[in-house]
Amino acid sequence: MAQTIAVGGHPAGRAATVRPDRWWVGPLLTFVGLMAFVVYTTWAAFQGDHYFHGSYLSPLYSPVLFVEPSAAGAAPADHAWFGAWPDWWPDFLPASPAFFILVFPAAFRTTCYYYRKAYYRSFFGTPPGCAVNPVGRSAYRGETFLLLFQNLHRYALYAAVVFIFILTYDALISFFRGGRLGVGVGSVVLVINAVLLAAYTFGCHSLRHLAGGRMDCFSCDGVVSPRHRVWRGISWLNARHMQFAWLSLFWVGFTDFYIRMVSMGVIPDLSTWG
Repeated sequence: MAQTIAVGGHPAGRAATVRPDRWWVGPLLTFVGLMAFVVYTTWAAFQGDHYFHGSYLSPLYSPVLFVEPSAAGAAPADHAWFGAWPDWWPDFLPASPAFFILVFPAAFRTTCYYYRKAYYRSFFGTPPGCAVNPVGRSAYRGETFLLLFQNLHRYALYAAVVFIFILTYDALISFFRGGRLGVGVGSVVLVINAVLLAAYTFGCHSLRHLAGGRMDCFSCDGVVSPRHRVWRGISWLNARHMQFAWLSLFWVGFTDFYIRMVSMGVIPDLSTWG
């Protein structure tokens, strides 16, 4: 039976296309990568333990607002912003500090312009690839609930920037243990984590717009504006937004995994502290 051709020369039907290449490989790998991260971070958040070792704090648990000191591998009580675990916490949920803070980086990631493209294609098939028909609804329905929610990205950016400073502080204090200056593999891991997250966050499309998107001319007075230099720096990061998105996503999970393994005694942390 001949394939039905719609107006415009495209074949009709779900995921129909005339592309001869393996167009589905990209969306499939994106689906596997994002799903693996979601599964791991969800599992890690529900553990509520082994997120701290020496002076290393997992980025999935930072900042620690409340702490349950009796948990294995938990942060010390004086590390928590608001002290001991609250009595009002429901019994059916584990005492995990991650529950208080993950909503902020999650909101920033899920509303990110790059991640929209990534999960639209890999999870919802709208469309799964260029010149490939959508798997779901084909008709555009305007600014629906999901699109309206994603407009909050510019506000999620503000919280994400605050987290960069917090994680940078965590990386810096990881070089101190018991009042002694030193360095360990975990310190290096935390520094790389902060750098990659900063590169991803400061390459945000919304931040680029804040820096120079509303200016019609950077040098109309004959002098290059300082904002232009900031805008160019953000633009350099923005051009590599996808790469930093994936690198930072992987490294956040790896950082938690590394600290967890060290805290559990599964692997040693090579350091100058011995």
